[in-house]
Amino acid sequence: MKSTSIPQAGKPAPPFRHAGFKLAGAVLMAGCAWFAVQTPGRAAEAVFHIPPPATDLRADGAGTATAVLAGGCFWGMQAVFQHVDGVTQALSGYAGGSAGTARYDSVGTGRTGHAEAVRITYDPRRITYGQLLQIYFSVAHDPTQLDRQGPDVGTQYRSTIFVADDAQRRIAEAYIAQLNKSGAYARPLATTIEPLRGFYAAERYHQDYLVHHPYSSYIVINDQPKVENLARTYPERYRNTPVLTDG
Repeated sequence: MKSTSIPQAGKPAPPFRHAGFKLAGAVLMAGCAWFAVQTPGRAAEAVFHIPPPATDLRADGAGTATAVLAGGCFWGMQAVFQHVDGVTQALSGYAGGSAGTARYDSVGTGRTGHAEAVRITYDPRRITYGQLLQIYFSVAHDPTQLDRQGPDVGTQYRSTIFVADDAQRRIAEAYIAQLNKSGAYARPLATTIEPLRGFYAAERYHQDYLVHHPYSSYIVINDQPKVENLARTYPERYRNTPVLTDG
């Protein structure tokens, strides 16, 4: 089970105050894994300034659509998309494996085929599939890291777009090719595209994790900066109040 630091007494910390959190060579047990903070004073998450997709899906009058994306620990991925205008739900869960192994203790072994993922339900009249991918590739995670994100290592933390149909596959493939040619990244994207065969909601204690555990050392170092980067990079798409799974 992922452990967290104990919140201090008093009023909650204001948002986006933790991007420069300083820990000199500390080793912490918090969040998705044991990890060492090796660069004091540096936010864990970078921003990749990338163009929007040249090819995108049209709304076609649909009221609701979904996207399933994986890119490291689902706490941070969920937190980012909960702050995106047009998203009506972002649910942490597992994708890529079978229903029988869709449990945190099993997925954590890295042998189930699952990735920690987020199912994003959105209004395609307000935000498109391609625009969600732009946020995913620029501020939600580092798509050049293979089978890891920051301190978290294993296939369960891979960068993967789980496509529900040929249209999503076409957009994802075209955008990856476009970004690899853009010069925005120092290395080729490690993001894979897999068919969505099922999505399984994660345990209740994983949902809305940043909101419920803002003082967790893992959240402070790895995930608060992602939300801050979203607000700075996409102010027209950012909403201050996150949409939560528990209302």
